[in-house]
Amino acid sequence: MNKLNAQTLHPSISPCINTPIDTAINTPWGRADHSTTREEGITRHSTPSHGGFHLDAPRNFKVHPSWRNNGGWYEEDVEWAKVAFTFPALFTADERASADRFLRDFHPNAYEHITGITLLKGQSYKCDQARFAHDHKADWVVIAALMSDHHHDLVECIATLGGLRGKGDERRFLVPKFEYRVRRHSFVIDLDRHAAYDGPSSFVGWRER
Repeated sequence: MNKLNAQTLHPSISPCINTPIDTAINTPWGRADHSTTREEGITRHSTPSHGGFHLDAPRNFKVHPSWRNNGGWYEEDVEWAKVAFTFPALFTADERASADRFLRDFHPNAYEHITGITLLKGQSYKCDQARFAHDHKADWVVIAALMSDHHHDLVECIATLGGLRGKGDERRFLVPKFEYRVRRHSFVIDLDRHAAYDGPSSFVGWRER
């Protein structure tokens, strides 16, 4: 099973071709303070806050229309993977593997359409998230949790039906510390084992209720 890496990938991207560009360029993320080309028409820009790739029109046309970005801008957290998929020779083997994972995780429909590969359970975060939501729409799913100040070794949890935020009732439950852990998607309350709780709260927003 592939696990989603929450850390953004951009610190590990090392261009195969690193030709600096002296002229600062305005990008969707601000004015670039560092820009390099991997090949003609493919430029990576960095700003103090963010960055990504820009493809000129001919190169952007080579990106499959199912996930092509208008204007040729591809941010460095996820969208860069489309550039790596389209121009694999400009990226390392590790980068190509990471790009494949990001595209499966965040663009599964386009990935299946373009590659002809049917993604199975555990191969796409977004698909698994949709399955989780469907399977647990009638369950109490935790949306917030912290160690209880009032009950030793218990975690106070706020849960809603299906894990929906801002919709329907919120209920609190106490879950043993040894049992509670962050899951790939979220923690599901077991009504047979996890006690409903209406006592003093460790959540600041609940203290005034």
